[in-house]
Amino acid sequence: MRYSLALLCALFFTLPLSTSAATVTKFEVTGWIPYWRVATGTTDTLPHLDKLTEVNPFVYTIRTDGTLRDNGAMDKEPWLSFIAEAKAKKVRIIPTIMSSGGEALHKILSNKKMRIALEDRIVALVKDKGYDGIDIDFEGKYAKDKDYFSTFLKGLVLRLPKSSMLMCTIESRTPLGDQYYGSKPPKGAGVYANDLKQINKYCDRVRIMTYDQQGIDQKLVATAASSSQLYAPVADPAWVEKSITFMMKDIAKSKILIGVPTYGYEYAVTAYEGKEYVYDILWPFNPRYATDIASQYGITPSRNSAGEMHFTYVANAPTSTTPVSLGATSALLAALAATTYADTHKSHLDFRLMDWPDAQSMQQKIDLAKKLGVRGISIFKLDGGQDPNIWNVLQGVKK
Repeated sequence: MRYSLALLCALFFTLPLSTSAATVTKFEVTGWIPYWRVATGTTDTLPHLDKLTEVNPFVYTIRTDGTLRDNGAMDKEPWLSFIAEAKAKKVRIIPTIMSSGGEALHKILSNKKMRIALEDRIVALVKDKGYDGIDIDFEGKYAKDKDYFSTFLKGLVLRLPKSSMLMCTIESRTPLGDQYYGSKPPKGAGVYANDLKQINKYCDRVRIMTYDQQGIDQKLVATAASSSQLYAPVADPAWVEKSITFMMKDIAKSKILIGVPTYGYEYAVTAYEGKEYVYDILWPFNPRYATDIASQYGITPSRNSAGEMHFTYVANAPTSTTPVSLGATSALLAALAATTYADTHKSHLDFRLMDWPDAQSMQQKIDLAKKLGVRGISIFKLDGGQDPNIWNVLQGVKK
C-alpha cells in the first residue's frame, strides 16, 4: 500500500519513537486457491477464513497478446459467495496473475505499448472487481527482461489505486557456494530475471517460493549423503532459512512471506552400491494419495531429517518384503532392501520414495518465520487436499 510523502512525514512525527513501536508488525497468513480445484478449495477454506489474512485466487493467466484469461470463473459461484464472506471477515482478496512463458513475456514486457496495455488491463481488473490488490507471478522470464519487468512493476504502482496492494511472487535463491557445492558454478550462475532491490521498492509484499527444493542445495545433499540418508525434500527448514536470510539482504523482512507447500512428490529412486541414490521425480500429490499407498502396503510413514513425512515401497509388489529384518511397517524398508541388494550383488535396484509436508511441517515454517522476523507465510496450496490438521496449526497464528 502506497502513501503520500506528506502522510509518511505526519506518521513519522506523531508515532512514538520507541523501538517496539517501530518494529511490531502483524503476522500474516495468506494462501492460494488454485483454479483446478475451486470447488473443494473454497469449500474447505470458507470455515477457516478467520485464520487467514488474505486469500489468493490462483486463476488469471496472460495470453500471448497480453490479454487476461480467467481460468477460475471469478464472476460465478462459488467465488461470489466466498468473496462476500471474506470481505465480511476483513480478509483480503488478491488474485494472482501468472505466466510461465518466457518468450511471450519478453514480447509483452519489452514492448512499451503492450506493457502499458497490460498494466491498464490489470488495474481495470482490480477496480472493476473490487479486489484488494493484485499478485504478480511471472515465472520463466528471461534475464534480459529484468529491467523491463521492474519498469512494469513501477507502472502498476503508478496506476493502481492508493488503497490497492501490489504483491510479487518470486523464485527462491540459494547461495551459489551451496547450490554448486563441490563444483565450480557454471557461466551465467547468479544471473536472475528479478531485480530484488527493485522488487523491494515497488512491491508491498514479496512471496518467496521456498518449495520444490529437491537437490538445489548441493551442500545439504552432500551432508545427507554422508550419513546415507534419503534426501529429496519439498522444503527443508534448513534450506528455507538459508534462502530467506540470503534474500533479506535486498528485501525488507517486513515484506517477506515464506512460501509453504502442502503437497508432496513421488520419486523413482535407484539404489547403487555404497548407498548412492539417484532420484527421478514422477509426479506431485496431495497427502491422501501417500497415506492410501502406505495403508495398502502396511507401512507406517515417519518424519525425516527435513521435518517432512516419508516412506519407501516397491511399486506393484504385494508387500515390501526384504531380506533386512525390520518389520513390515518400516518406512524405509524398501530403501534398505534395495541398498542391501546393490551392495551384495554390486549392482542396483529400484524403489519408490514418497515425501510430503504435513501440519507439523507447516508449524516449523511458522516458527522459522517468527524467528527471522518476516511478515508471515504464504501457503501453496489450499485446495481441500492438504493435511486437514493445518487449520489447527493456524489457529491463533495471526498475532
